[in-house]
Amino acid sequence: MGARTLLSHSFRIAWKDLMELFRNRLGLVLLVLMPMFMMVMVGFIYPSNGSSMSNLPVALVNEDVGYGNSTIASQTFTMVLRQINDKTGIMVFSNASSVGDIKSMVQKGDIYGGIVVPSNFSTSILNGKQGTLIIVTDQSNPQISVTIQGVLSAVFDQMGTMLAQQKVQMLSPAVNANNSLAIVKPYKVQTEGVVGGNPSYFDFIAPGLMAMTVMMSVMTGLPVAISQEKEIGTLDGMMVAPINRLSIILGKTLGQTARGLIQGVLILVLSVGLFGVAIQGSILLVFGLLLLGIFSFVGLGIVITSFAKDQETAQMMMMTLMFPMMFLSGVFFPIQQMPWYMQDISKVLPLTYASEALRKVMVLGAGIPEITTELTVLIAFGVVMTAIAVPVFRRMMTR
Repeated sequence: MGARTLLSHSFRIAWKDLMELFRNRLGLVLLVLMPMFMMVMVGFIYPSNGSSMSNLPVALVNEDVGYGNSTIASQTFTMVLRQINDKTGIMVFSNASSVGDIKSMVQKGDIYGGIVVPSNFSTSILNGKQGTLIIVTDQSNPQISVTIQGVLSAVFDQMGTMLAQQKVQMLSPAVNANNSLAIVKPYKVQTEGVVGGNPSYFDFIAPGLMAMTVMMSVMTGLPVAISQEKEIGTLDGMMVAPINRLSIILGKTLGQTARGLIQGVLILVLSVGLFGVAIQGSILLVFGLLLLGIFSFVGLGIVITSFAKDQETAQMMMMTLMFPMMFLSGVFFPIQQMPWYMQDISKVLPLTYASEALRKVMVLGAGIPEITTELTVLIAFGVVMTAIAVPVFRRMMTR
C-alpha cells in the first residue's frame, strides 16, 4: 500500500469522525459553547480594558481629636485623603468609632478594611517625628486586601511627599516646587515593557486558555473516537476492511486535530474580537503552536485510551490527568509563584510549554528563535508519545 492510499484512507476516517461530530447537534453546540462560556466567564472576571476595583467600602477612624492646632495634621490628612479618593473613586468611606468597630464591620461583611489615625498622629508630626497610620484589612479576601493596601500605601506616599515638599520650601524659600520634589525624591522610576501597550492579566490568561482548551478537546474526544467505537463494534468493521492499521491511527489523529483546532481558533477570535487581546507576534506561528500542541496531546491521549477497557474508564483517566495539568502548567497562575517541587512537576507537563510558547508569541511578540526550548520539548514529547501510541493502539485493536 502506497503513501497516497495510506493518506487517502486516513482522510476518509478523519472525515467520518468529523461527520459524526457534525451530525450530533448537541455535541456540536457544546463544542462551540464550551470555549465561548469559558472565555466570556474568565474574560469578565479579568477584564481586558485595564479597569480595576472601585467603590470598595472602607471605614475611617480619626482618634486624633482635640482643639486648635493640636489636630491640624490629622484633619489635613483626612481632608486630602477624601479629595484624592473623590478623583479616583476607588473607595467609599464610612465613619467608625474605633479599631474594634472596624473589625466588627469587617466580620459582618459591611466593609473590606479600615484606616485608623492614632491619637498621637498630629503631635508626632508637629514634633518632627513620623506619624503612624494603621490599615485594617479583611484577611479572608487576600486579593481585595492587597489592593486596598497598595492603593492606600500609594496615597500615603503621595501625601508624605507633598508634606515633605512644603517643609523644604518653608526651610528654603528660594527652592521652587520642582526642586523641592527632586530633594525629597531624587529618583524617578520609569517602567517600560518589552512591547508597547499595557497588557492586562487577561492577556496573560488567554494564551494558556487556548492551550488548555485544545488539550481538553483532544483528550475528551479520543475516548469517544476510540473506546466508544470499540464498544459498539464499528472499530471491528474498520479492522476487517482492507485498510492499513496506521491509516486508522492517522485518521483518528486528524479528526481530533480538526476538533481541537476549531476550538482553539474560536478562543483566539473571542480573545481578539471581544476582549481586545493584541497578538504581538506572528499569527501563523500561533496557529503552528496550536497544531503542535494538538500533536503532543493526541499521542498521549491515544496511549491512555488504548489501555482503558471502556469509554468510562478512559474518560476518568483523562480527567485525572487533565486537572493537575490545568493548575500546574501556569495557565491561571504564574509557575514562579508555586513551591519549588511544584515547579519541577510543571517542567514535565506538555501544557506548560504550549502555554508558555503561546504567551511569548502573543504577548511579547517572540519569534521562533525565542521559543526554541518550548518547540523542542513539544516536538520531542509528541514524537515519543506517537511512537508509543502506534504499537499500543495496534495491540489494542487485536485484543
